[in-house]
Amino acid sequence: MGGGSAGWLAAGVIAAEHRIDAGSEQTFELVLIESPDVPTIGVGEGTWPSMRSTLQRIGLSETDFLRECDASFKQGTWFRDWRTGNGDTYSHPFTVPIEFAETNLAPHWLALTDAPAYADAVTPQTALFADCLAPKQITTPEYAFVVNYGYHLDAGKFAELLRRHCTEKLGVKHVKANVAQVNAARNGDIHSVTTDSAGEIVGDLFIDCTGTKSLLLGEHFGVPFESQQAYLFNDTALAAQVPYTDEDQPIQSCTHSTAQTAGWIWDIGLPTRRGTGHVYSSAHISDDEATAQLLAYITEIAGDKAAADVEPRKIRFAPGHRREFWHRNCVALGMSSGFIEPLEASALVMIELAAGMIADQLPANREVMDIVARRYNRKFLRHWNQIIEFLKLHYVLSERDDSAYWVENRAARSIPDKLSEQLSLWRHRSPWHQDAEAVDDLFPTPSYQYILYGMGFRTAPRRTAGYRQDQRQRQASELFRKNAARAAQLQQAMPGNRELLSKVREFGLQAL
Repeated sequence: MGGGSAGWLAAGVIAAEHRIDAGSEQTFELVLIESPDVPTIGVGEGTWPSMRSTLQRIGLSETDFLRECDASFKQGTWFRDWRTGNGDTYSHPFTVPIEFAETNLAPHWLALTDAPAYADAVTPQTALFADCLAPKQITTPEYAFVVNYGYHLDAGKFAELLRRHCTEKLGVKHVKANVAQVNAARNGDIHSVTTDSAGEIVGDLFIDCTGTKSLLLGEHFGVPFESQQAYLFNDTALAAQVPYTDEDQPIQSCTHSTAQTAGWIWDIGLPTRRGTGHVYSSAHISDDEATAQLLAYITEIAGDKAAADVEPRKIRFAPGHRREFWHRNCVALGMSSGFIEPLEASALVMIELAAGMIADQLPANREVMDIVARRYNRKFLRHWNQIIEFLKLHYVLSERDDSAYWVENRAARSIPDKLSEQLSLWRHRSPWHQDAEAVDDLFPTPSYQYILYGMGFRTAPRRTAGYRQDQRQRQASELFRKNAARAAQLQQAMPGNRELLSKVREFGLQAL
């Protein structure tokens, strides 16, 4: 129930996994009910590398996706002004440090004098950021890569491509109608929904993709919403589309995130425009002040005329999530289940993970559904807590004291207990494999390293046997050298983003 990225991604993953298309032996019918009167929010323009696997899973061509969704390559995030507000920068790339499985380079980097930035020292990917270079070449097959990447995309066009693919290739039945009533079964489940133009639709499992209204899980079942605003303050976004200064302007290789006095501004590059916006705390800055900061940024990147022509769209949101996400025979995806804020672009990956688990664990009967629901709720509560802790890490490490917003973000009461414990531990031992809790942790330990050491965090050196330390330091020095050589090689070999995307539009990528 509900379209947009959440509804159509869920439908596509489930339909592809269970082969409900017309040419197969169908075991059930998959229906997507979409209101013709409710527009999708149309944000969430950044993905993780996981989206490549999801698109492959549902059988979409990467060439078609790039062409039809005004998509570009995202290789991570570049942060400015988060630490001091005085022009400081650091990066969170998608590629893990060189030979990370065998060697933790963080302690060796901390021991260096006049060292380059941590991400620059341990991965070649950041060398591509400054020159707006691509993560692959035109000869690299679809979904394969030279360095790891996700996407920037037009969310509206993405939903439309998914709709066509799901209905034309995967057998999903699309019903355009408004739901007038939710009808309960005797056991308390949802028996059916009554629509204004398609009559009554009966179902065994209902997937709520109705956005912040959460019509099924929230309104019908009354599953409480749990605010997380005590930890993460942002509750408002101003979104804008900004034209390029000329049609050949380079396309960024990463999301740009620039901190402001009470939030931060995102800036992503698509082939035809830049998606820009300001996410902030309404308790710490007025809408007018936040708009002025966004327009000042747009003036900086695109000139006075672009800023004058922009009409930012305001989006209010409540940072938090439902107490549970699968209740009886209803499971919520996307903003129906929760939303925190756009930092690190976790919204779409949560939809991917949810759709994947539903498809993989699709209950064989009603009794099994309760078991799956309990497992699902445990897993996704852990995922939401990980998002809260990881996003908060960005704010806790800031040294900015130019506004109450930044000062209050460092207050002990606003820091989750687990994150406080981790920071205390990491002052004496750099995060590595032992800090991973499960194979499906949302943020692997390299991500924590990139944020910690990009923001100036220090881990005290550990004392080890002299000969072992000398051997490890020699190995680390060789890895630093290899990484620098690889970075220089990639800078010479990789095309610009715009150059590669133009070739993809003309020639396409080689299918795997």
